[in-house]
Amino acid sequence: MNDHEHGPARFPWPPVIYLAAIAIAATLGVFHPLPWFGPPFADILFAIGWLLIVGFVFIDIQAMRTLYRAGTAILPTRSADALVTSGPFAISRNPIYLGNSMLLAGIALVSGNVWFIGLLIVAAFLTQKLAIEPEERHLEMRFGKKYRDYRKRVRRWF
Repeated sequence: MNDHEHGPARFPWPPVIYLAAIAIAATLGVFHPLPWFGPPFADILFAIGWLLIVGFVFIDIQAMRTLYRAGTAILPTRSADALVTSGPFAISRNPIYLGNSMLLAGIALVSGNVWFIGLLIVAAFLTQKLAIEPEERHLEMRFGKKYRDYRKRVRRWF
């Protein structure tokens, strides 16, 4: 197997990181709840939270469909067969991870659980270090100048 056939990671960190963040934030919210805003601001945040959750669903579905149509891997442990720069990937180099972060922010606003915000920051940092940076190295090695040009045009997160 040559270097291009290896995926960027051996372990699917992002889903594990975000699911762990949800579990930890929910647990902390039950056992150590933190203060939250009262009405009417809490009601506005609740509505914004649902918009973020709907945005997560839309972005993730569109990103996965775009990857599928391009005939390349969706799983973070697989090698990329194509450099996808259309659809949500024209706005963010990591729309699925952006969507996952939107989900955590949305849950925070809907539930009024501040712990989700703190764990969102931790999850985004860990995802960048354990998944995004290795993926970027993989894509640069695999696609060279084409990827470097894409990286200059499109931001990492949004």
